[in-house]
Amino acid sequence: MKFTKQFRSFPFRSFPSYLCRRSRLQKELMQLMKCDEKKQLSAFPASDNIMQWVATIAGPEGTPYEGLSYKLSIQFPTDYPYSAPRVTFTSKCFHPNVSDNGEICLDILKENWSALYDVRTILLSIQSLLNEPNNNSPLNITAANMWQDQTRFTDAVISFYKSEK
Repeated sequence: MKFTKQFRSFPFRSFPSYLCRRSRLQKELMQLMKCDEKKQLSAFPASDNIMQWVATIAGPEGTPYEGLSYKLSIQFPTDYPYSAPRVTFTSKCFHPNVSDNGEICLDILKENWSALYDVRTILLSIQSLLNEPNNNSPLNITAANMWQDQTRFTDAVISFYKSEK
């Protein structure tokens, strides 16, 4: 009798979706470990929780961010991959589309999300955003205004990171 009560209360509906989500994230992790961009990006579960990852991206070559490394947090929702993960910079980032608290304004993390995207796509898109910001929707107005003058912007980035050390 006890067994059947416990058995009935088991959340069957959520269990298959959990297994699918877990399997998908495990596949994405394996793909990341084998990808060609290993020196440019990486991501791993933060601990035993496959739904919380820590990622690193390198600043793109030929940009003010070249030689810098950024840490990000990736929190996967319960309905991933049908909803976008929440991705934030945990390292400070002076950029038009990154807020002071690390929030990122990137269309694929919001209204243009597709279940076809994976962690690698997200990280490459964020890395690309560092090189090509969308000044039409800035989260950091100061950085957006400076972006027009690349010399001034580069000086501001260098100054910003010197003050962070």
